Amino acid sequence: MEANKQTTYQTINPETKEEAFSWKSFNKFFIPSFIGILLFLVPIPFQGKVTIGVGILAESVQGFFADQIPLFMTILVTLSALGALAVKMVQPAWVERSPLLKNLFDVSIFWTGVRMIGAAFAIMTMMQLGPEFIWSEITGGTVLYSLVPVLTTWFLFAALLMPFLMSFGLMDFIGTLLRKVMQPVFKLPGRSAIDATASWMGAGPVGVLITTQQYEQGYYTKREASVIATNFSIASIAFSLVVITFIGLEQYFVPFYLVVTVAVFMAAIIVPRIPPLSRKKDEYDEIAGKQIEEYVPTGKSSFRSGLDKAMEQAEKVPSYKNVLYKGFANVLDIWLGLIPVVMGLGTLALVLAEFTPVFVWLSYPLVPVLEWMQLPEASEAAPALIVGFADMFLPAVVGSGIESELTRFVIAGISITQLIYMSEIGVLILKSKIPLSIGEMFVIFLQRTIVTLPIIVLFAHLLF
Repeated sequence: MEANKQTTYQTINPETKEEAFSWKSFNKFFIPSFIGILLFLVPIPFQGKVTIGVGILAESVQGFFADQIPLFMTILVTLSALGALAVKMVQPAWVERSPLLKNLFDVSIFWTGVRMIGAAFAIMTMMQLGPEFIWSEITGGTVLYSLVPVLTTWFLFAALLMPFLMSFGLMDFIGTLLRKVMQPVFKLPGRSAIDATASWMGAGPVGVLITTQQYEQGYYTKREASVIATNFSIASIAFSLVVITFIGLEQYFVPFYLVVTVAVFMAAIIVPRIPPLSRKKDEYDEIAGKQIEEYVPTGKSSFRSGLDKAMEQAEKVPSYKNVLYKGFANVLDIWLGLIPVVMGLGTLALVLAEFTPVFVWLSYPLVPVLEWMQLPEASEAAPALIVGFADMFLPAVVGSGIESELTRFVIAGISITQLIYMSEIGVLILKSKIPLSIGEMFVIFLQRTIVTLPIIVLFAHLLF
């Protein structure tokens, strides 16, 4: 009898030509997936802004341990660097015998070097040692005291709880339902809608984390992962409100976010259809291989087909203990593998932005374009449109002193729609297996600027 219970959803109903299913299989899909939806996709008002369940957990822990997190992560970043260096020099057998430790510390010479730089910058910033341009509050201080605590707490809960969103069939269900929309419009599988929604409601890095794991598990091709990471990891509503408030235009938030949404939508259609993204191969990760088929069999509705696939995926989950172990391993991988890279490369990006004229030089060709678009204070605005490649918040900082409300509105909008910034999203992509280089990301960053700038400027002229 028990065996029959387990397989009832595989039998065919001759009247509907659709498969029956067991409530046990349905509940194994529905209950964890519903929890995942509540945690990642449902907007919740919290402390005067809109966020998601994971965001409430993260921000609560961040607020409670605000003074301790920088020191805690400095210690972890240092241990990460020393552990990687020790494995490279000694290659202890106990690390080789543990898949978890091997994944955490057995990294390439390049990434070992980046971890060492990150550890050095963290210690210098914490102790205020060495050149001030490394540890000042606008470079290393910004990364260690502002960015790292956010990433530490967000990824603690996102990585730990993400299996509820990804492992129990919700991605398969949504993917089947939305394939007819996502495929023709964006040339992407339906499940990519989950990435965008999680970013929109929570934080861009959460969307990149979902994309990275989906690619490395064989659910996205190289092209799909590259497109989703650079076009669908949109800034959250909460961060957009922070930017528009900082730049002094919070009374225009509703039209501002509507304009940003239109611009992001257009960029997501256009940018993936041109190089370098259009040249990425539709091949799956060599190790994981292809793990998914998004199609609706003949004789089935999209809803029923998606439900069957979701239940089939849920049945593959061995146990909740296994899911939590994978979540805990993800947290350690991010804390020991990603945070040191953010500390190292993020600080270097901010040093370039704040203490060198690199981004000013790069912005020179934009000045006549902005003047042609009749943007006031064009020469002051141009660097703000380029400096976002280093960090998403820098354009608002650079543009806050500009008098023209129209120009400040454009700068705030562009800073949201550019999406790719090295202090966070760029580092996440580089650390992953997604096949994108720094050069390619900079090209995509420029393409997104070129596509979204006219849209935002047009709406700004209509508004002001």
